Amino acid sequence: MSESTVKYEVKDRIATLTLNRPERLNAINDRLPSDLRKAVEKAEHDPEVHVIILQGAGKGFCGGYDLVQYAQENSGEIHGSQEMPWDPTEDYAMMSRNTEDFMSLWRARKPTICKIHGAAAAGGSDIALCCDMIIMADDARIGYPPARVWGVPTTMMWVYRLGVEKAKRMLFTGDLVSGKEAEEMGLILKSVPQEQLDDEVMKLANRIKGVPRNQLMMCKMTVNQAYESMGLKQTQMFATFFDGVARHSPEGLWFRERAQEVGFKQVVAERDGGGNIAEGVSKHMPLEEFD
Repeated sequence: MSESTVKYEVKDRIATLTLNRPERLNAINDRLPSDLRKAVEKAEHDPEVHVIILQGAGKGFCGGYDLVQYAQENSGEIHGSQEMPWDPTEDYAMMSRNTEDFMSLWRARKPTICKIHGAAAAGGSDIALCCDMIIMADDARIGYPPARVWGVPTTMMWVYRLGVEKAKRMLFTGDLVSGKEAEEMGLILKSVPQEQLDDEVMKLANRIKGVPRNQLMMCKMTVNQAYESMGLKQTQMFATFFDGVARHSPEGLWFRERAQEVGFKQVVAERDGGGNIAEGVSKHMPLEEFD
C-alpha cells in the first residue's frame, strides 16, 4: 500500500496531522479524505492525546481538489463529472463520504486547531473550516472560488462561522481573503505574521493540552450541539447534493470540457477574470409577468 497522504505525529499530548502531498500543494485526491479521517480517529483513540493540530506540508495548507485529476483528465472515469445521464445518487454517495471524512475534525471529542499558511482554497477551506479553531498567517488566503462555477462547499461551514450576509458575500463572489481579513470577518480565531504562526499555534495548543480530556470533550460537545440543533446536518445534505448539480449544470459541464481543452490553469483564470462565465451556454427562461 502506498504511503498515507496524511502524516501523523504525537508529542507531549499534542497530535499533529500534516496533509502530505506537497508536490501537488496538498490537493485532495481519492485517498486524502479517508486518510485524514483515519488520522483523526487514531488521535481520538490515543489516551495520550488532548489536542489535535492540522497543518499542510510545503508551500501551503491545501489548494482544494486536484483539478488536474478531477477537471482536466478525460479518462472516462467519474472524476468530477459523470458521463450523462448523471446519476445524482452515485455522486451524492461519493461526495457525502468526503464530507463525513472532513467532519471527523468537527465531531472529534478532542479540540482541533487548523494552522494555515499559503492557501486553504476550495476543498481546502472545507477541511479547515471543520476544525474548532483556525489560526492563519496574515498573507495566507482562504476562500471557495468554485462557488463561481463547478462547485458548492459541501461542509457549508461558512454560514455557521460568518452569519448570513458575510457567508453570502463569500459564496456569491468566490473570493479568497487574507488571514487579516478573515480575522476581521470573524471567520477565524486569529491572524499573525507568517514567522509567528508556528509559535502562536503551539501557544494555544499548550494552553489546551493541560485540560483533562473529559472536560474538553464535554465543552466541545455542548458547543457543537448548538450548531447541530440549527440544522447543520441538513444543510450539508443540501450542499453536498447541490455540489453535484453544480458540476453537471450546463456551465459546470462547460468548465470541465474547457479544462480538458485548455488546461485547468487557463480555465480557472477565465472563471476568475470577471467576465460572464460560460457565456451563451445557458438558455435563460423569460420571467413571467403577473398583474
